[in-house]
Order: sequence, then structure tokens, then C-alpha cells
Amino acid sequence: MVLDPALQIVARGPRAVAEAAARDMDAHPLLEGATYSILEEDEDRGLWRIDAFPMEEEERDAITEVLSAHPDLIVVIEALADADWLAMALSGLPPVRAGRFFIYGAHDRGRTPSNAVNLRIEAGAAFGTGHHGTTVGCLLAYHLLLKRQARFDRVLDVGAGTGVLAIAAARTRARKVVGTDIDRVSVRIARENATLNRARARFVHASGLGHRRVAEQAPYDLVFANILARPLISLAQPIRMALKPGGVAILSGLLRTQERQVRAAYLSRGFRLDARIRRDAWSALVMRRRDRQV
Repeated sequence: MVLDPALQIVARGPRAVAEAAARDMDAHPLLEGATYSILEEDEDRGLWRIDAFPMEEEERDAITEVLSAHPDLIVVIEALADADWLAMALSGLPPVRAGRFFIYGAHDRGRTPSNAVNLRIEAGAAFGTGHHGTTVGCLLAYHLLLKRQARFDRVLDVGAGTGVLAIAAARTRARKVVGTDIDRVSVRIARENATLNRARARFVHASGLGHRRVAEQAPYDLVFANILARPLISLAQPIRMALKPGGVAILSGLLRTQERQVRAAYLSRGFRLDARIRRDAWSALVMRRRDRQV
């Protein structure tokens, strides 16, 4: 049964305990699609926080059960007031610097630095304002790659959300950039953001890498995939086939605790690990396709 009013479940505790609880949530069969975040709330006190947003009573009970199994967590259940939480959150989001990239919203126009690639990203109902640890990790990984290689001609962004990663590639001299998302609203928002940034990036509604426009531009020099651990694992072979030999995949949307499974899936398909970037509880893996599968 759908919850009314909507609830937020907040759990606070030491990092190791919070990460263990996050692993348990990931493993719970009823919580495969649960929405939650894990982040550092107070560095000085070593305090970490989990925010979970159950949609149904069954999901609420499962989340509460998992969190309550960790006695060092303080768990609070709160009702969410009737408000436009997305608009409120975005209005107060500060700009983000990730390497050479500066991500900002309309409320920060006029504050952009002259020595950065400035990207105006309006999220709307799409994921990827640049504030989440996974998005920052991808941008930092891309920044480091650009220091070694001047540009990547052909770039694919799987699960583009707001389009921030594809737009970053287009603004750094990529010649062909394609982004995909399974959500039609996200595709529309990504296109709008591309227009705002005068970025030559095309976005299509697609699941996986089978869309005609994706295939037309292959093989790619770089593939972004900022999604979730399970889809990353299932897409290991399609991503390999979409990359040219020596091409790079930047993978994120995974917790540090999920690195091993994702890395193993790509190593077994002829990739090597080039780099790993961690932000908060999240990881970004830079995997390079070898010349031939081993």
C-alpha cells in the first residue's frame, strides 16, 4: 500500500556501521528499487547518515528492519510535509567544482569562474545536478583523463539524467556525443540543458546500448555509465563492444562496497583498472578496454 503521508527514514551513526547497513539494504530482496542515500554528515564527529524514502508500507517495514538491526544507528522516521522538495533543494544548492568543471544552476548565474568549463545544469525531475558523489566522481575521472589525452572524439553517456556528463564531453571538444536514458522526462531535460550550454550532444530515449543512434557512432573513445551496480555488471559486454580497443569506460553509481563485483565483471571481459575515485560512500572506476579480450 502506498504511504500517505510520504515518509523519510533517517539513520545516523559511525561510517562503518552506516556502510554495513547500506550493504544490507542492497542485499534485501524487497529493497532492490528502494531510494536512499548515504553520506558523511559531520567529518569532525565521524558521523554518517542514511536517508531512505520508502514508497510503500512493505518497503518502510523492510528498511526499518534492516536499520534497526544495527544498534549503533539512531533511526528516526519523519513525515515529509507537502512541499515542492525538488524546487526547494535546487534553489539552495551551491555550485560544484570538479576539476576543470564548474556546475551551477540559474540561481548562481554571474558567479562562474573564468578559468573553468562552466556548465549550467537545471535538474527538474532528472538525476545529476553535479552534487551527488557519483557525478562528481565521474567528472573528476574525466578531468584526470583529459590531462593525459587532449580530447575524446566519440563519447557515449549511458543513463544521462540531466546530461551533465555528455555536455561536459561536448564542451571539451568531443566531436560526436550521444546520451541515453530510460526516462523520457530526463531525455527532454538533457536536451534543454544541452541547448543552455550550446553543447552539441544528442540524447535519445533508450534502454541499454541497442538504439540505432548509439550504434551509428560506435566505436567510442569513452563511455560514461553512471547508473547502478547491477546494470553496470549486465552491461559489461555491450560496453566493451561499443568501445574501440584502448577505449575507456567511466563507471559509477556504485557504493565502495560494490566495487569488487563491478570491477570483476569488467576485468573478465578484457578491461584493466586505470583508476578509482571515491567520494563519500561512492566510487567511480576508470576501466580501459585492452586491445583484445583475455
